[in-house]
Amino acid sequence: MRHTDIAIVGGGLAGSTAAAMLGRAGISAILIDPHKIYPPDFRCEKLGGYQLDLLRKTGIADAVLAATTLDHSAWTARLGRLLDKKPSDQHGIIYDDLVNTVRRQIPDTVDFIEAKVTAVGTSSDRQTLSLSNGEEISARLIVLANGLNIGLRHTLDIEREVISPCHSITVGFNVVPVGRDAFEFPALTYFTENSAAQMSYLTLFPIGSAMRANLMVYRGMDDPWLRRMRQTPEQAMHELMPNLRALSGEFKVDGIIKIRPADLYITKGHRQAGIVLVGDAFATSCPAAGTGTGKVFMDVQRLCNAYIPAWLASAGMDASKISQFYDDPEKCGNDASSQRQAYDLRSISIDTGLPWHVRRWVRFLHRFGVGALRHVRETLSVRRTAQP
Repeated sequence: MRHTDIAIVGGGLAGSTAAAMLGRAGISAILIDPHKIYPPDFRCEKLGGYQLDLLRKTGIADAVLAATTLDHSAWTARLGRLLDKKPSDQHGIIYDDLVNTVRRQIPDTVDFIEAKVTAVGTSSDRQTLSLSNGEEISARLIVLANGLNIGLRHTLDIEREVISPCHSITVGFNVVPVGRDAFEFPALTYFTENSAAQMSYLTLFPIGSAMRANLMVYRGMDDPWLRRMRQTPEQAMHELMPNLRALSGEFKVDGIIKIRPADLYITKGHRQAGIVLVGDAFATSCPAAGTGTGKVFMDVQRLCNAYIPAWLASAGMDASKISQFYDDPEKCGNDASSQRQAYDLRSISIDTGLPWHVRRWVRFLHRFGVGALRHVRETLSVRRTAQP
């Protein structure tokens, strides 16, 4: 039996980031995942905004951002009208490239075991894990970071409650311009033209030499439109956004189209001794709202920076210790904001009541006004610079 302080179950973004942080802090840890190299997976494909602030708190931001593609500037549009051209800090990266980049930041002092966890036993002192390769692990704490996998949670009577099934669907693909070498924009976010489109926005952004597209829609997985998107994607996109061509020009979809539905769920019965849940293992977020990666980084950096070092400094690992993490004000505020944004974005995108129509137009006019003011300021700045 191997002994360690921390056993991390799951080597996705949450688990790999935790392993990197704990290893760099000199804390004994083992990372357990079935895949030595994280396989292709369709999830987060860009980082930006407050996510970057949270990423920097993990200590691995420089290495991660070096593997991304920065767009520098992004256009915002709706109804075929350009609303704004603004500076942007969005960093594009395919999810499995992101996870494997994070894994390369894990020190050699952290053991990696290529296996599945088949059983766990928890207590207020030490925890045991049985692995598919026949090994057993003894740890003071289990960090459960195995995403949507529910098997281990069920054995511990940890329940998942779905609060919004198929809350949103993300469609991912590459696009190439037709009849020209490149798109005019460095990156583009095109918002829904009307509630009947049942979408939130299309975002186009660079990853390496490719122009990546993420289309966020609110539909069931049996919706005929998804079938048309697979068979005639350009036609299906223009069906939703008939005025898009005014900005994008003619384009074609290049390569594989990936479709990922997202349920919103929360966890119950998780305040237990010896085990703590992070990332999607604890609660999911809506990809359209763009809060998922931030939620992962918030969970992991609070757990590894604030709580695990303090927990290890005293004996035991009872439920009262674990509850400190779940009650952390920063984590709770971030979780609540993520859930609120998921529902607000869906409503402002597809709800048909008069208040939501008004809000859509207010947002449209606000973005138009901000863009116009930015253009005036930039024009005046150029003129002042040009004066002798």
